[in-house]
This record gives sequence, C-alpha cells and structure tokens, in this order.
Amino acid sequence: MNTRRNPKDSSKRGAKPGMNAKVQPKSGTRSANSKTGGKPGATAKTPAPVKSYTVAEPAELLAFLLKTVTGRGRNSIKSMLSRGQVSVNGKAVTKHNFQLHPGQTITIDQEKPVQVKEMIGLTIVHEDDDLIVIQKDAGLLSIATGEDNELTAYRQLMEHVRLSNPQNRVFVVHRLDRDTSGVMMFAKSEPLQQMLQNTWKDTVKERSYVALVEGVVKKPEGTISSWLKETSTLKMYSSPHEGDGLHAVTHYKLIQANRHFSLLEVHLETGRKNQIRVHMSDIGHPIAGDKKYGAETKAVGRLGLHARVLSFVHPTTGELLTFESAIPKTFLKYSAPAPTN
Repeated sequence: MNTRRNPKDSSKRGAKPGMNAKVQPKSGTRSANSKTGGKPGATAKTPAPVKSYTVAEPAELLAFLLKTVTGRGRNSIKSMLSRGQVSVNGKAVTKHNFQLHPGQTITIDQEKPVQVKEMIGLTIVHEDDDLIVIQKDAGLLSIATGEDNELTAYRQLMEHVRLSNPQNRVFVVHRLDRDTSGVMMFAKSEPLQQMLQNTWKDTVKERSYVALVEGVVKKPEGTISSWLKETSTLKMYSSPHEGDGLHAVTHYKLIQANRHFSLLEVHLETGRKNQIRVHMSDIGHPIAGDKKYGAETKAVGRLGLHARVLSFVHPTTGELLTFESAIPKTFLKYSAPAPTN
C-alpha cells in the first residue's frame, strides 16, 4: 500500500518513509508503585521506562522506530510492535507500515504489553481522529448482511476503536462488495459520515479500480452510460431509457490484454451498486469470476475487481490524501500479453 500525501507538496514527493524523520524526545517515565521495603540491602526493582517521541516528519512506523530507538535490534523492535507495546497517540499499533504524521506522539512501553487482537482480512493504512482508511481483502464483508456472527470490516474496526474508549464508534461511508478488494474509508462520527456522503462528488477527487475481465477488449478506452435498476432477486441490470433507474457512468482504459483476459483501469463518475460489474457485462466482457453477471471463468479464484486508488480532501484539515494499493499479482499474471518471438 502506497500512501501519497498532498501531491502539490513537492517537498514530500519521492521521499522514502522514515528516512528523514526527525524526533523530539519527551521526558517521562512510568510512575513507580513498587515498594522499597524488603530484606536489608535489597535493591528496589526499577520499572522499565515509558519513552515518548514526537513525530516531526512523515514516516512509516517501523522505519521511525529503527531510526529512533537506540540499543535495540530490528528483531527486538518488531517484537515490541507485535506485542502491542508501541502506541500512536495513545492507541496500540502493530502494523509495521502504519503511516505517521507530524505532531503524533509515539509511546513505547517496555514493561507491560497490551493485548491487541489481530485483524483478519484487512489492514489499517491511515487513522486519525476523524477517519480510518483500510485495505480490505477479497472475501471480507464490509458490513453485516444479517447474521450476528459474521466477520466484517465494520465489526473489527468497531472493536479496534473501542480499545481506547468503549464509547467510540465507526460509521460506514461507502462499501466494497465482499469479493472486491482494495481501499475503503470509515468515519468516526455520524455527522462526519453524513457530511462525506452528502459531499462525496466534491470531496472525492479520484476513485479508481482495476478490473480483470474476460476476453479481448478491443477499444483501448471508452465510457459506458446507462440507468441501473434492481430486480426482486437483488441483481442489478441496465436500462437504456433515460430516467428509468439510477444514472451510472463508468470510464475505462485498457492496461494490458491477451486472448483470454483484459486488464482495465476503471474510473467511476457515479457510485451505484454493482456498477462496474453490470457495465462490464453490458459490453460483453464480464469481470473474471463474476458468475452473477455472466462470467464463465474461475481461473483467478476470486472476483477480478480491486479498488486501487482513493483520493479525497480531508473533511477537517482540508489536506488532499491519496491512498493507492498495488494491482493484485494474479490480475497481472492472467492478463499478461503473450510473449513475442
């Protein structure tokens, strides 16, 4: 996962995370509660210190720790991370590539590890007081479909934010289908959720996908426009008649192809349910693995759809944040052009 900060800020572009991080150590140790009594001559056990640092420049967490923490090797620092002994602004973080931003406080507690539940099928790539941005794996539900015990991104993130305060909550801003992987965002308050949903077209500057579709897409680029409706069996379909459903516009550009599959870059002008899946089927090139909308292939073992880029203006800071996820290797493999002799 590559996180691009504001592209207009050329001083940050191209810098390796953590390489130029400057820190300002804060003094502070855990208050001593140990008793000094005991056998004559016995030395009271000194609690391990709690050290804090302030982030001065953007960096990834592991790189920051390797540069900042002295007297410990790489494996030791990675172990502290996995045991939940490292906190960012008071919240335990275990992800090595967690993105740090200026002003955040990193606390290292060498005495008492915090029990952190490992998340399944998702990675937090950005978190602040307002938002959480994740990368979701294919196969994980965004939110529950009715079953109480379903594993979802929403449920895991709710548990995550309540570690620091039982009153904390997360709110769904947009969704990805269960079998679609990639970048998605959650809000930490209901007013913010509503604001983001109401201003989505203005707030989101780029939202692009990669789609692995069946067959050879002959036009190198194109636009698909139709009105989407839903059947009683919850399947979406296109209507060519203006106003007969919700208007949906999809733009695509060919990345690479062979005689079996094509890999497309897809940009959404609108965000309707199953929009890309329906539109790819409309042009005769259903998404690989998408039996619901006419696919015949199963070679990829998943739905060939990945949310690659999400770029938006932060609703509080006004900063342009861009999160980019790599194209799945299987997509590249199955759409690779045949070698030329």
